[in-house]
Amino acid sequence: MSFESNGQTDGTSALPAFRRTRRTRRSAGLRRLVRETALSSDDFIYPLFIVPGEGVRHEISSMPGQFQLSLDHLPDEVDELRSLGIGSVLLFGIPAEKDAQATGAFAPDGIVQQAVQTIKAHDPEMVVITDVCACEYTDHGHCGILVNGEVDNDRTLPLLAATAVSHARAGADVVAPSDMMDGRVAAIRQSLDEAGFPSVPVLSYAAKYASAFYGPFREAAESTPAFGDRRSHQMDPANAREAMTEIAIDLDEGADFVIVKPALAYLDIIRQARDRFDVPIIAYNVSGEYAMIKAAARLGWIDERRVTLETLTAIKRAGAGRIITYHAKEAARWLAAEREAAATREPQPSVLAHSGS
Repeated sequence: MSFESNGQTDGTSALPAFRRTRRTRRSAGLRRLVRETALSSDDFIYPLFIVPGEGVRHEISSMPGQFQLSLDHLPDEVDELRSLGIGSVLLFGIPAEKDAQATGAFAPDGIVQQAVQTIKAHDPEMVVITDVCACEYTDHGHCGILVNGEVDNDRTLPLLAATAVSHARAGADVVAPSDMMDGRVAAIRQSLDEAGFPSVPVLSYAAKYASAFYGPFREAAESTPAFGDRRSHQMDPANAREAMTEIAIDLDEGADFVIVKPALAYLDIIRQARDRFDVPIIAYNVSGEYAMIKAAARLGWIDERRVTLETLTAIKRAGAGRIITYHAKEAARWLAAEREAAATREPQPSVLAHSGS
């Protein structure tokens, strides 16, 4: 084995030869030069919660910085997103009235349908994705039609298909079924084609887990089940191979791209999906993941900016092509500030640098 002094001048230390990987980490410029994963505002899809009324901008208590918005706020919201380089939104609607059949989900003048029309009239180029499910619209909070206290899979499919078609008629660019009913992608694809919307893509929540990370969302969407839970149709968090089966089925039924949800606790699923399927993989960085960072930051326990960007980088590094995230606005601003600082050669901490030891 060869030895070198490794820069020692006192002649007391002889070390074995080794590879110096730190050379490319010595400066911010070098770190940017060799960075393998780069975040951009183009990576983000921003969720919006739409409610009836006027002048409504109600902050969601468990999701600081997120709001339930009435239709009249949407133009300003879209302008802000556009100014940040964010070109896609995902819409969730909270109707004025709910019933057992979720009729508000597919009503021509439903809250999401109106939101799509409002956004498209203001900014036709903003990509509008609509969540297709029943839980926000049923008076029992479950994702479909109940029979004897259980969600009936096959009776729910026409409801989902009608909802997707109504969103397409309103001008939605993409419909995204999140219900996890078997056969829903096939039913939606057939109905869209028969209704004259063969070009509207289906973004399937193909691997959606029965996760404890959804708690804050249920406040935001007012969709907490009146009884029971959703483990009969959402996936068991312990299963990975099953997720690949679900994705394969949805693609066979006509899905154009797929969502893995949640993101941070399921990076392995994102990675497996990316390695196996040659379609866009979108990860949903969900409400609980967002709320934990916000809560810890408010207590002063973490650096919110660095933790947020590290989290989003991890999701993209795992294989997500795009990320649905409530952090989108702040992350876009932080990334823009980093680019500006780099252009003016002002020192900035690395996104991926660790604090402490």
